[in-house]
Amino acid sequence: MADIIQENNYMVNDLATRGKQELSPGQIVSCKQTNNEFLFTCDNGVQLRLEVITDKILRFRYATEVGFAPDFSYAVPADLPRAALDFLEFREKPDHYRITTDRLICTIFKENLTTRVLDRSGTVLSADEKGFHWEHDDDTGNDIVKMSKQVQGGVHYYGLGDKPDNMNLRGKRFTNWGTDTYGYVKGSDPLYKNIPFYLELHQKIAHGIFFDNTFKASFDFAAERADVTSFWAQGGEMNYYFLYGPTLTEVTQEYTRLTCPPEMPPMWALGYHQCKWSYYPESNFRAIGTGFRERQIPCDALYLDIDYMDGYRCFTWSPTHFPDPKTMVRELAADGFKTIVIIDPGIKIDPNYSVYTEGLANDYFCRRADGPLMRGSVWPGLCNFPDFTRPDVREWWAGLFKGLIQEDGVRGVWNDMNEPAVFEKGTFPDDVRFNYDGNPASHKKAHNIYGMQMARATAAGVKQFTYPNRPFTITRSTYAGGQRYSSAWTGDNIASWDHLWLANIQCQRLSISGFSFVGSDVGGFVETPDGELYARWIALAAFHPFFRTHSSGDHGDQEPWSFGEEVTDLARKFISLRYQLLPYVYTTFWQYVKQGTPMLRPLAFLDQTDTDTYLRMAEFSLGDHLLVCPITTAGADGRWMYLPKGQWYYWWTDEARTGGAEVWASANLDRIPLFVKAGAVIPLYPVMQYVGEKVVEEVTLHVYYKNGTEHSVLYDDGGEGYGYQEGHATTRRFTVIGTDTTLTLRQEIEGDYTPSFATYRVVFHGLPFAPLKGTVDTKAAPLTEAATETDAKLPETIVKAGFAEIVIK
Repeated sequence: MADIIQENNYMVNDLATRGKQELSPGQIVSCKQTNNEFLFTCDNGVQLRLEVITDKILRFRYATEVGFAPDFSYAVPADLPRAALDFLEFREKPDHYRITTDRLICTIFKENLTTRVLDRSGTVLSADEKGFHWEHDDDTGNDIVKMSKQVQGGVHYYGLGDKPDNMNLRGKRFTNWGTDTYGYVKGSDPLYKNIPFYLELHQKIAHGIFFDNTFKASFDFAAERADVTSFWAQGGEMNYYFLYGPTLTEVTQEYTRLTCPPEMPPMWALGYHQCKWSYYPESNFRAIGTGFRERQIPCDALYLDIDYMDGYRCFTWSPTHFPDPKTMVRELAADGFKTIVIIDPGIKIDPNYSVYTEGLANDYFCRRADGPLMRGSVWPGLCNFPDFTRPDVREWWAGLFKGLIQEDGVRGVWNDMNEPAVFEKGTFPDDVRFNYDGNPASHKKAHNIYGMQMARATAAGVKQFTYPNRPFTITRSTYAGGQRYSSAWTGDNIASWDHLWLANIQCQRLSISGFSFVGSDVGGFVETPDGELYARWIALAAFHPFFRTHSSGDHGDQEPWSFGEEVTDLARKFISLRYQLLPYVYTTFWQYVKQGTPMLRPLAFLDQTDTDTYLRMAEFSLGDHLLVCPITTAGADGRWMYLPKGQWYYWWTDEARTGGAEVWASANLDRIPLFVKAGAVIPLYPVMQYVGEKVVEEVTLHVYYKNGTEHSVLYDDGGEGYGYQEGHATTRRFTVIGTDTTLTLRQEIEGDYTPSFATYRVVFHGLPFAPLKGTVDTKAAPLTEAATETDAKLPETIVKAGFAEIVIK
């Protein structure tokens, strides 16, 4: 009898073990083509649906014996327009199938459904190791879906959102599971954002992988095994996109266009912002505004953290701290300040609170599996949480902003704690249920998109009630495609030199991951920086798309004037430089919207043919022509940095440098290493205390000599409203052509928008000859000497903004 029991136990244990084993596809037994989609079926029921999206994008969806789920994605809009393919060929070979586009060759092996992607020259870009495999999870009923690929020779990996680690990800492992990580450090994982997209570079050719799966997902970049890279998720489908470059920039462009870039922001959103946890009461908040204007430090936006509310109830004002918010906001606006308020997802459980009672009456809050409402503690105490994956809840939430935006005059909203964060457990329990836009799901599937969907609902409300002005929103947590709805910041960082280094890396990484409108809390949120650290940080942040100081009030003051007169002057200098550069930054944002190009670009993106760029992290470009490298150590008076191949000018001295080598950039506290690409045309505005303070009557064009040809662009649509969507915008394309004895500047103008400025002040840098005369559209133009900070005598001329050609000899 004992032997029988032992044998039965062995059989049960053996079945359990076999139930946990990894499963793989069998042999392909059929293939069906429908237009640009191919369905491969294996003898064990596994299927691969391979869709040719474009000649550079392939989508791979795998199903086990349960078949395909409804095709739904929060990242990729279902109505995304797709161009017809010029060339698509499908052939069957004895041991594989082959799909060929204008740019790619994809082979699918019959034996085990593994795949390989090559470019048209035959270079292997991506090859499966095991390929798709899975393991059933009895605890959840989900399949743990896995993909493993061979590591190509000399490969490098980039991207994956806000990971606080080295730029090159090879040898690392990461997890996507949005987490409130207060005071994170280098290597902390996971963080707030969930962007399952990475780029791969080998043999100087780039491609990307976008794993569109919202479950907790992991990525191993040759960490466990040096010859294998893999990604997997705790449920859902193995559903990924292969995106071909061949340049790194093109890969990011393809991904950004696939998941859609944002609309143009109001120009003021690219100005300087000031925030603190918290500014209150009203007199203190007003005093911050007064502090900026009295010191002539430009600023466009002031923020109110959670203490502006009545007991932390969203969409309310504290009657004690802010008794007359409408008047306060209006008077601050008259002085050029836009008021931004924080809104969290937790709705206080309070029968006398209308937002709560509306949500309760309409059943808008998340529920547990057995029916009770999800309850968790955040700042207001016990709260319920809206299910932002329901369209009707998003519509309700958007409507709640009428009071703050339309009636009180608030200009922007900042979403925090939306990972979602809960004090007791970190986040919601796994059994919380979500509508998921008609595809019911548990928290395991919805967690990583909760913040994105909250930001989506918030953006809809701010847009509705801000109209005809443009909306501005910020989010801490997001998913792939979340760039459509908001800007972002890198979360609760620390006032340390290590975090200044991290801010540089994280903002670059988010930018190449499709999310360019990003910045860090200048000076650090946790603890207090000294004056040197704050000065170095604000110098870096002046070149980040989102530019905001934010701090925790229990760590001291962190306004630009909080560190003595020297640092105040330095902060004024760098913030003023940002305002001068606004036409350049705004144009760079337009390129991001129009073309999907990342606003911040690591060195490898500037020249992937130069292997010396692959492991560099500090240097980055903002847009096409500015190269920045922050000082991230105390007591430094400069740093060594790498210049990409070509000719460059040091911003502060006009010294010409040749790239393809390390150079020393001298930079005391009043400078940041900043270079301009030869041939660039850099447009500058006059310094303003806020966007719109004065009418811009003249734009300065700084033209940098190049022996050769270089192109630049200046975009203008007024910086507000939606006229640009009907074509009311102007694009000015400049071409610099330099020889040993001449410099020619040509301008082509597209569009019907008439800007406020009528003239250019054109300043010429780096001329290798002494200019004797200039012509504008064949007519003589007087040359004068421009005043510069370095006392250098540079030729300049004043011309009408509609000129076609300037020639200097």
